[in-house]
Amino acid sequence: MKLTTTKRLERLHDRYVNGDLSRRTFLSLTAAAAASAGLSMPWMSRALAAVEQVRFDGWGGTVQDAIDKYAFQPYTAKTKIKVVQGTFGDENEIITKIKTAKPGDFQIVHSSGVNYYIKYINAGMNSEINEANIPNMANVLQPMIEPFRKLTPKLSAVPYDYGTTGIAYNTKVISPEEAKEKGAALLLDKKYAGKVGGYSDMTTRVWYAALATGQDPNNLKDMDTIWAKVRETRDLAKKFWSSGAELMDLLSKGEIVVTDAWSGRVAALQDQGHPIGYLDPAGSYAWMEDMLILKGSPMAECEELINFMLDPATSIAVAEGQSYPPSLDPNKVKLTEKIEKLPAFDKTGTMKSLTFADPVYWATNEDAWTKQWNRISKGA
Repeated sequence: MKLTTTKRLERLHDRYVNGDLSRRTFLSLTAAAAASAGLSMPWMSRALAAVEQVRFDGWGGTVQDAIDKYAFQPYTAKTKIKVVQGTFGDENEIITKIKTAKPGDFQIVHSSGVNYYIKYINAGMNSEINEANIPNMANVLQPMIEPFRKLTPKLSAVPYDYGTTGIAYNTKVISPEEAKEKGAALLLDKKYAGKVGGYSDMTTRVWYAALATGQDPNNLKDMDTIWAKVRETRDLAKKFWSSGAELMDLLSKGEIVVTDAWSGRVAALQDQGHPIGYLDPAGSYAWMEDMLILKGSPMAECEELINFMLDPATSIAVAEGQSYPPSLDPNKVKLTEKIEKLPAFDKTGTMKSLTFADPVYWATNEDAWTKQWNRISKGA
């Protein structure tokens, strides 16, 4: 039996909703069928409303520059959809803004892995991705996806890169041998008083206090000792930095000679010729970052953008530009020599050499520990 135009439009709509058609294919077929018959369906005005831009918020600096150059600009050239960008230094800042905004005002966040993923879930901000629209997820490391899926079987985020917070030091002042010997204790060496730095972040401060006191960061037993070490670092520090750009500025100008630091920012400084060494002491804080789609976002366009970003050619270019390993499985995708030499790169694809925070443990203690860190950071 010959289908009526109305029935054909309904079937096209069903296939689109079920993820069997891309938005562009759906729009082109719908427009052609409707125009030829002069018909309009109740859902057509919404579906055909062109999405001209997608909102992205990230960490700024060299990281976002690389994403913009190698992912967003080519994506816009291909699709004509503009990526409007915002930046933040601390992800809690953007979470606060999202809570007071309308759904859809913020759309994609370059988020800090499962520790923050659980915050978005608890606040009801998470969406549900149609993974069929992101076929390049097949190349993403399963050990990176699994922690997200344990929290939400239907994902709201896709892992994109990873790194470590290790120890950066000025090689004109501190030798690699000294750094290796002292490890995390280097941040507490009194001879570098006034030349010590650190990330102004509760998790990092507690994590490195744990390493300095020989405790498991995911199972702390003596918090009094932890806070005493946090105070020691505070008293030795010239400054606690709050962004990757500030970290790079302090190190490059020699204002600090040792600090905990993000591996990719250190690699960028090394590429620029600065005398900065890097060490991941045993148990150093490893993290993964993801592209998180928020509730109320234009899902098809956000999924299309993330799929484009996960294309091996795009992902590799971004990784080389931002100096963080991509989430691509090295057993499935041939990565470049430059990526294989990046700090934190796991050539096995198992991620077993890295120590990640237990998201439930840290979420359970976060409020109390953050209040204490805020007091200490102010001099208590």
